[in-house]
Amino acid sequence: MTRVHLVTGAGSGIGACVADALHARGDELVLLARSVERAHELQQRYDGARVVVADLADPAHLEHALAGANLPPHLDSVLHVAGVVDLAAAHDLTFDEVRSQVDVNLVAPMVLTSLCLPALRAARGTVVFVNSGAGLNAHPTWGAYAASKFGLRGFADALRGEEAPHGVRVTSVFPGRTATPMQEKVHEQEDAAYDAERWIQPETVAATILHVLDLPRDAAMPEVSVRPGPR
Repeated sequence: MTRVHLVTGAGSGIGACVADALHARGDELVLLARSVERAHELQQRYDGARVVVADLADPAHLEHALAGANLPPHLDSVLHVAGVVDLAAAHDLTFDEVRSQVDVNLVAPMVLTSLCLPALRAARGTVVFVNSGAGLNAHPTWGAYAASKFGLRGFADALRGEEAPHGVRVTSVFPGRTATPMQEKVHEQEDAAYDAERWIQPETVAATILHVLDLPRDAAMPEVSVRPGPR
């Protein structure tokens, strides 16, 4: 039976690598796109995928966006890969910077997961939250981003206990610095030179996520950290 996965953040970075790998092996994809333009790009890249226009920066409207999407009754996984980051010390943070990171990184995954639970339960599926090393340790100027990711870990921990009786597995993946467009932005904000070869490749994190999805039913992986290897 073909497996079905809902993926956020498939437009670039880790999300694109995950979607590439799942599509290549013949799994069905449901992809969220923040705009009609991005939806068209994803539809062109992933033939046969179902693409839903739903902006994670506006979580209050996610239910409405998904209501008209005719989602499958069974979801083998929901993969929360999308994320945003803006570095700033607490005294420099603006409301909009805080709100956007909390909405996209925390509120939207919570709302989306809740909406998808019936389909996840029907398939005894897996929820994967792509968190961050910043969800385990907070450093100066990372306060708003880390707060959103610490919150995401807390939600994942609670969800894991709630959904275990329904056969739904929940995993948090904590990648270290990964060579993605987000990492390029971080280096710009840190005023540091960017060398993609220094960091984890997004394909490596994607392979970790697929390993989580393909675990036999007799096992679960609550958390997994991925760090850059020695150079």
